[in-house]
Amino acid sequence: MKRATYDLIVIGSGPAGEKGAAKAAYFGKKVALVEQAPNYGGAVANTGVPTKAMRETALYVSGFYKRDLHGLNLAYDGTLTIDRFMHRGRTLRQALDQWIGANLERHHVDVHHGRAVFVDAYTVRVEGETEPKLLEAGVILIATGSTPHRPPMIPFTGPGVYDSDTIQHLERLPRSLAIAGGGTVGCEYACLFKVLGLDEVRVIHSGERVLPFADHEISTMLREGMESLGVEFHMADRVEQVDATPALALQLRSGKRLEPEALLVAVGRRSNVAALKLENAGVRLDEQGQLLVNEHFQTNVPHIYAAGDVIGGHALASTAMAEARAAMDHAFPLGGQFRLNDVTAGLESMSGGGPFLPIGIWTIPEISMVGETEQGLRAKGVAHTVGRWRYDDNPRGMLLAEGAGLLKLLFSLPDEKLRGVHVMGDNACEVIAVGLVAMTLGATCSTFIDTCFNYPSLSDLYKYAAYDAMGRVDRGDVYRPWAPARPPRYH
Repeated sequence: MKRATYDLIVIGSGPAGEKGAAKAAYFGKKVALVEQAPNYGGAVANTGVPTKAMRETALYVSGFYKRDLHGLNLAYDGTLTIDRFMHRGRTLRQALDQWIGANLERHHVDVHHGRAVFVDAYTVRVEGETEPKLLEAGVILIATGSTPHRPPMIPFTGPGVYDSDTIQHLERLPRSLAIAGGGTVGCEYACLFKVLGLDEVRVIHSGERVLPFADHEISTMLREGMESLGVEFHMADRVEQVDATPALALQLRSGKRLEPEALLVAVGRRSNVAALKLENAGVRLDEQGQLLVNEHFQTNVPHIYAAGDVIGGHALASTAMAEARAAMDHAFPLGGQFRLNDVTAGLESMSGGGPFLPIGIWTIPEISMVGETEQGLRAKGVAHTVGRWRYDDNPRGMLLAEGAGLLKLLFSLPDEKLRGVHVMGDNACEVIAVGLVAMTLGATCSTFIDTCFNYPSLSDLYKYAAYDAMGRVDRGDVYRPWAPARPPRYH
């Protein structure tokens, strides 16, 4: 059996695997990458980005954002075939596969196609090639990603039953769709399919609030916006039974019976670790089957690191990339170590010493957030003020016909430091960038008030949200843990 020795073995070519491998190779390390799938990129390239392409296609063909401009009627006429609808996603998938392969080649990363299996803590066997190989390295990065969770009581082999991967292979648009799960994926697909003109889209969610991790004001606005699109919600409920034949039927815990043409199950993801034989390396998992890591992304075996979806979290490509780069900085190091800020650890970690991790949610409209939520600051007893400015009070927002948009800023008191940024509206994942950089640099409310933004522009929302926050300070309309709490403006 052939053997090869490397400085680093990376298992998986998704965002964490690719960026971790490229960073180590850039600094002169000999790197091997093992990928089992026929295409590079993991879930992001093969399902995530194509889903975003589906969203943009849906918005384009429906004329959604232009529907109220100049009296135009751009409603979707239903003539788009599913093949044409999926075309852009397939094109992007192929382009990303080629781009990632070229990037690995440019960094002289040795790619081994096959399944990685641990022989011991320093050796990985690659199976599935013409001849199995043994790869040895002093550092190993596990970046195998995740797959949709499939509850055993749901017949996924039945017609019309999908998870967030297989929904990409729809052969026709259903007239009605039920979605189990009110998290990121469930809300994104609910918006997408309703904009496409499905007669009925229902979200079944076990909790009391969609996007429960988001700022409550934003999640409330999202639900109201989705309801205005025509999405129906079954909150504090869940699917108890699914019959796929002769026709799809769902029995809910509440006793309700639904008969949609299709069911999308979006109830979380699970780490891809089952085939790795981690026990041979002594690597431990938590109760959910996810890899346990410390602040440097080391597993309980110090030279074995893990990053990306395989360690849990929000399953974001940007976060996975940052985690892998931080892991490689610690493993070798590679010209300067840094630790990712973890807002769950408390305000003492929010010093601007490292990157904050934004969240992007591709609902309609977009949502993006970074830092603390308002309910999080209250729970920690942090005095703070809130600044809000709506898109329909901003000239650029008016031009975009984006009445539902909002920028919300959270500043701690008395230092007036920016602690959280929340955006809902067109280009939210771009608008967040101003606040993200500002928070990393330790900006205060005055930073935005004293900055000259382009006009008209969505970035100018920051100035007026900061004015609003300071106006609340002047009026005493702020949260102080030692004072009687004012009721929030939202429900």
